[in-house]
Amino acid sequence: MRFERRGTGPALVLVHGLLGYSFSWRQVLDRFSQQREVFALDMPGAGFSDCSSAVDARLSAAADRLLQFLDVQGIKSCDLVGSSYGGTTALLLAAGNPERVRTLTLVSPANPWSRIGQKRLVALTLPGVSPLFPPLARLMTPLHRVLIRRMYGNRSRATAETLRGYSLPLLRKGTFEHAVKVARSWHSDMRELEQQLPKAANIPTLIVWGRKDRVVDPASAMMLSRYFNQSRIAFIEGAGHLPYEECPEEFASIVDSFLADPSPARVLNG
Repeated sequence: MRFERRGTGPALVLVHGLLGYSFSWRQVLDRFSQQREVFALDMPGAGFSDCSSAVDARLSAAADRLLQFLDVQGIKSCDLVGSSYGGTTALLLAAGNPERVRTLTLVSPANPWSRIGQKRLVALTLPGVSPLFPPLARLMTPLHRVLIRRMYGNRSRATAETLRGYSLPLLRKGTFEHAVKVARSWHSDMRELEQQLPKAANIPTLIVWGRKDRVVDPASAMMLSRYFNQSRIAFIEGAGHLPYEECPEEFASIVDSFLADPSPARVLNG
């Protein structure tokens, strides 16, 4: 598992979303590492970590790998931040191991109550599509730019450097194949997550969402927050699925404020 490590202090672990990698956090790493020891991961199946066909794509397996990472690094407890599918992974880990998570920050996490993209998920599991999609997607580099810009509330904010950075690991064999495997177990994974969520109820939790998210429905934030006894929601106006990319200063300020005082406050407008 490839990862970046910066700073000293309490451990802060950053988990990217599907088809993302540690690159996702580049604009907030320096700020977060001023007071913390920050770990930004490339989860297996993504980025420049192992992308072999042997990597188990189930959500429970991803949560287990994240737990193993904490064990190997000697991290007994951490502030855990997860984006999109990485947020879902962080949630499942926290539910199974609440003693390992001081605070939980979920950035537009994939969840059972968002219905956006359901048809695309089904399409990726079709016998005539799933084997053909990865090799074709690797060749169609203009598709990469479309996928990345779609994550933004304001697509003009997706710079050439951003497009190139996200596209690089998509050219590796195994990345799109892993994403297809994730799609196959999606519905069973969401059912498992919903069943396990009550076990994370006592972890102080921040839920951050861009108001213009086209990937995971911002309305599902309220449904998710009901599972936590200490939670707050922060909406960032104008941002899409990747608020730490579009509005890094605002995002970092919201997270820093929460980590300094994780007491509950229901809804904040960023």
